Amino acid sequence: MAAKIKKGDKVVVLTGRDKGKTGEVLEVRPKDDRAVVRGVNLISRHQKQTQSQEGGIIRKEAAIHLSNLSLADPKDGKATRVGFKTLDDGRKVRVATRSGEQIDA
Repeated sequence: MAAKIKKGDKVVVLTGRDKGKTGEVLEVRPKDDRAVVRGVNLISRHQKQTQSQEGGIIRKEAAIHLSNLSLADPKDGKATRVGFKTLDDGRKVRVATRSGEQIDA
């Protein structure tokens, strides 16, 4: 099945403690059905000092389940579902069902 959410997309968090936040997808893990989103689902990691990295408490993004994310509509930034459409030249592109706007350039 084609990916509805890809790296670089702007997404809206639907549920959880970060509900309503928006961010850019940094990484998608299709095997786990999870994605890492910038500024969302932040965790504190206690890191031991190494030769290359400083120790201390580091804040970083943890993966969030794809069912808790929705693509942001290119027109108004609100959550939308994703549909697919085949263009005249044979390309299959993603379409925001809320506005009908094409997502892929």
